[in-house]
Amino acid sequence: MSLKTDIEIAREATKKPIQEIGAKLGIPAAELLPYGHDKAKVSQSFIDSVQDRKNGKLILVTAINPTPAGEGKTTTTVGLGDGLTRIGQKACICIREASLGPNFGMKGGAAGGGYAQIVPMEDMNLHFTGDFHAITSAHSLLAAMIDNHIYWGNELEIDTRRVVWRRVVDMNDRALRQITCSLGGVSNGFPREGGFDITVASEVMAILCLATDLADLQRRLGDMIVAYRRDRTPVYCRDIKADGAMTVLLKDAMQPNLVQTLENTPAFVHGGPFANIAHGCNSVIATSTALKLADYVVTEAGFGADLGAEKFMNIKCRKAGLAPDAVVLVATVRAVKMNGGVAKDALGTENVAAVQKGCANLGRHIANLKQFGVPVVVAINHFVSDTEAEIAAVKSFVKGEGADAVLCEHWAKGGAGTEDLARKVVEIAESGMAQFAPLYRDDMPLFDKIERIAKRIYRADEVLANKSIRDQLHQWEQQGYGNLPVCMAKTQYSFSTDPNLRGAPTGHSVPVREVRLSAGAGFVVVICGEIMTMPGLPRVPSAESIRLNAEGQIEGLF
Repeated sequence: MSLKTDIEIAREATKKPIQEIGAKLGIPAAELLPYGHDKAKVSQSFIDSVQDRKNGKLILVTAINPTPAGEGKTTTTVGLGDGLTRIGQKACICIREASLGPNFGMKGGAAGGGYAQIVPMEDMNLHFTGDFHAITSAHSLLAAMIDNHIYWGNELEIDTRRVVWRRVVDMNDRALRQITCSLGGVSNGFPREGGFDITVASEVMAILCLATDLADLQRRLGDMIVAYRRDRTPVYCRDIKADGAMTVLLKDAMQPNLVQTLENTPAFVHGGPFANIAHGCNSVIATSTALKLADYVVTEAGFGADLGAEKFMNIKCRKAGLAPDAVVLVATVRAVKMNGGVAKDALGTENVAAVQKGCANLGRHIANLKQFGVPVVVAINHFVSDTEAEIAAVKSFVKGEGADAVLCEHWAKGGAGTEDLARKVVEIAESGMAQFAPLYRDDMPLFDKIERIAKRIYRADEVLANKSIRDQLHQWEQQGYGNLPVCMAKTQYSFSTDPNLRGAPTGHSVPVREVRLSAGAGFVVVICGEIMTMPGLPRVPSAESIRLNAEGQIEGLF
């Protein structure tokens, strides 16, 4: 067992030229736009040329609720992709890009870990191909044009108290959550309240990840509501005439990024909406393109299945016409024990009783996923501290829930550690068992959709929303937005809105603090509990340990 860090392992990778990786998927070198030797964007012309091909099988990787013990969802996604390749399948991986905020905060990167990583790890976790910078710039351009329009006479009669377009930056910065802008006199405009979200919560990010091409991108950008007039009628992005210039800034960012795993399996890494405050899936264009090029596409949805998988099914699949053939639910013995009440510093001690108790969280996720009509297999992401009795307890519990659990050792062994999981996934996907359907119909009232998720997925007793929120939802329905899905912004640590309530709680309520209409992305954001759309840094941020060593190499990323 190697004790090397993730970044040390990644640095020693034997990478192939990106043209060779593209060739594995049948992408001609001329259709790749290289960013150095190990990453490239795939041209829109090539993507257009493969649309008449049959789709491969779509495998979703999700997880139980995250704990400080770690679950390894991305690591398992990468390991499964390598495992499928090892057993002779033509596989491709699709994951999200990493946000700088969590990288320098405490969550770390998004490239996997151990011997199941996507490389170049440093690039992926930092600036990569500049997609997030383009999204931040496009978002900021619109913000500047709104205030400029108001400054030069406000022809659209925008009510400056009702400008709903906030600003963004791809960093955790709590000081920017609520600001007052345009201070300093007449030449700086009209003072008003504003605020910042993190870039991955931007509606521009959501649109980039749901748009099918540049024309669809510009249409969706134009549909965004940026403010309201005094009579409460909406002002759209296209009214500000910013949609064209924003599309220009996003032209290259729309093209999926091709990279590779440590074992040279092709991987698309594109887009990155958070799953606790946005819809938590990589781009539709990357996933749909991969399905035309590979027999098996392994993708992930952020955080626990109550967030990422629910949004993958109800938003991404609904909007893109996708249907998963199987779901892999990642769990670790350590995380299950934490859900069973064990403190982090006691996880190394065998505790079968705590495993059995903590399996309630795992069981609820299995039951929830089955509601979508998709077969589930549990991947037990192995840690060296796991005991045979603890692993047996998880397998026994999962069997009782009508599913199988497979022990996976990809962190230590790469694709060789997931061959059993890969065979099980192929068996399930080829069986035709999947009968996918979203959890609610398009024509259900918006509040009923919120209640459906809260009661069926979170197992809450009720949704608490005051009259102004209910009136706002009803008004949007009258304006023609009632058919939109809902995107729940909620803590990732619990089925409830209380991050400290682990396991499988019942008897709780879901308080709705605010609702936001993302008319361009095509969903209504429902902000629950104390969740923030601009995170803060922890007491000791990871940034304190990130540096360049004497050889000029990056250290401290994970």
